[in-house]
Amino acid sequence: MADGAGFGTIHAGTDEGPEALWSRCRATLKERVGAGSFQSWISPLRLASLEDGVATLTVPTAFLGSYVARNFQDAILTVLAEAGTPASRLIFAPQGRVLSPAPAAAGASMGAPAPSAQPEPAEEAMRLDPRLTFDRFVVGKSNELAYAAARRIAEGNAVGFNPLFLHGGVGLGKTHLMQAIAHEMRARRPEARVLYLSAEQFMIRFVTALRDRKMMDFKQVFRAVDVLMVDDIQFIAGKDSTQEEFFHTFNALVDQGKQIVLTADRSPVEIAALEERVTSRLQSGLVVQVNPADYELRLGVLQSKLAAARATDPNLRIADGVLDFLAARVTSNLRVLEGALTRLCAQASLVGREVTLDLARDCLGDVLRASDRKVSIEEIQRKVAEHYHIRLADLIGPKRLRSFARPRQVAMYLSKTMTSRSLPDIGRRFGGRDHTTVMHGVRKIEELMGVDSQIADDLDLLRRALES
Repeated sequence: MADGAGFGTIHAGTDEGPEALWSRCRATLKERVGAGSFQSWISPLRLASLEDGVATLTVPTAFLGSYVARNFQDAILTVLAEAGTPASRLIFAPQGRVLSPAPAAAGASMGAPAPSAQPEPAEEAMRLDPRLTFDRFVVGKSNELAYAAARRIAEGNAVGFNPLFLHGGVGLGKTHLMQAIAHEMRARRPEARVLYLSAEQFMIRFVTALRDRKMMDFKQVFRAVDVLMVDDIQFIAGKDSTQEEFFHTFNALVDQGKQIVLTADRSPVEIAALEERVTSRLQSGLVVQVNPADYELRLGVLQSKLAAARATDPNLRIADGVLDFLAARVTSNLRVLEGALTRLCAQASLVGREVTLDLARDCLGDVLRASDRKVSIEEIQRKVAEHYHIRLADLIGPKRLRSFARPRQVAMYLSKTMTSRSLPDIGRRFGGRDHTTVMHGVRKIEELMGVDSQIADDLDLLRRALES
């Protein structure tokens, strides 16, 4: 189903069609609910009509519709009102047809059978971003192995690894590489069945199939693909039934010689609450860490993005030294770096001025301050000791009393998630402990976060204090 198919009319004082209206509303909703929730729950919706104060949205599954009604109805109604087309209530209607494999189809599955054949595995798949191709991926020392492996899979060459498991922090290019694989395969092998989705979407489809007693359909869809790509696989940790099904899906595809590509924010052995057999499977292929970009890579990304911006706005003027300044100062991740340049380009376009170093400093004050803020393990230890009213010596010392052990694990968790230090390095700073002790502490806190509200509150307060 192409975007906008089957749209009705708008009767709310505007000539704008539902497709254009919903496009504006989607952009606002993405900012308000966050990219993750938007991709999982809002992106699959289509506005069919808005008449007599009732907005009708089509949904791929009744489960998705009921979830949106419970959690996002007010947000949608508010955005519709702000767009000049107020509605008093929402109605969710089933789409009632299978998505086509045409390039304009919603979702990211390519080359699937026609609707009369096997069900198309893309109802809740993630939409491909046309910008995320190999041509626009800047390669450096920190990502060259990940790039080479992804390229090998996309070109259809024989590979000696399955799965390809990419891990690293946010904004380092993992998702870009996955989408680049999909784009390249669409061009080279349009008949290939490629399914790209998030771990959350995998879980949603699984739970829906269980509820609707359609597990055979679920298995048929997922085990018929040629390439399965799952983003943020760490989110299935702790969800036993989803892990079980993923394990069997993984085995079935590998046995058929089909390729699997996965990403996560950490390596398989560092994902807490993941079954040992699943961890073993994830490690059975090529595990590649995508590291933070160095100065040369950051500068290359900026130069590439600026060239693309100038292709659409030839009058864009940025003074010499500005890109070097950004590459040196904004080091957190590439997504933040690209966002900083986007802001500068918008500033230059809107006010018709050349972007100078002074203008960059004024425009990006918040970004630069955040980048300058470096949290050390020592600072984390001091804050945690103060928060729990214990001595710093007891926090990092050998005593195993619960009153010391739990704060120590909290400090280890914050050190792992808020600094770039390795597990062995963190262990050395906690009284010379082994890296496996740190790993255990991190996993324990990750487990407690979901069931112990006090731990969750403590972590939130400590993060805020450390980032302020």
